[in-house]
Amino acid sequence: MTLAAGSRLTAARLNRLQPKTYMAACTSALTATTSTYADITGASITLNTEVANATYVAHAVFDMNVLAVSGSILMVGRMQVDAVTDSGIAVYAMDALTRATVAMTWRGTLASAGSHTFKLQGALTSSLATGGAFQQDDTKLQVTIYEVV
Repeated sequence: MTLAAGSRLTAARLNRLQPKTYMAACTSALTATTSTYADITGASITLNTEVANATYVAHAVFDMNVLAVSGSILMVGRMQVDAVTDSGIAVYAMDALTRATVAMTWRGTLASAGSHTFKLQGALTSSLATGGAFQQDDTKLQVTIYEVV
């Protein structure tokens, strides 16, 4: 936003400069048993931007609970923005019956103004009958939007 000499600076104009933060948490555990990604229920945010080329920074924590041991299979979590997978995944080894919170961060640009949906998904790198669970409450997504209007 540019301010021309002599223009009035209002609270409404200043409010547009602040970052906006959104948060969502998993509301129902997802048990993953295959390499097909599934949405993590509740870990989704739909928001609106006012201008094109808004920047986002997304932080996710995946609460990964290993339910079956495998020396070669991993639990993986990813994020999609407007149904497009963002690069980078959260990874946890399934080599012991353990549980951990695994973090991942993404940064990108939203090319157009309007509605955008961010969501977390989980899977395994290969099929495993019992698999692993992405636990509710502690699997969370936080998105911060930076835009100059």
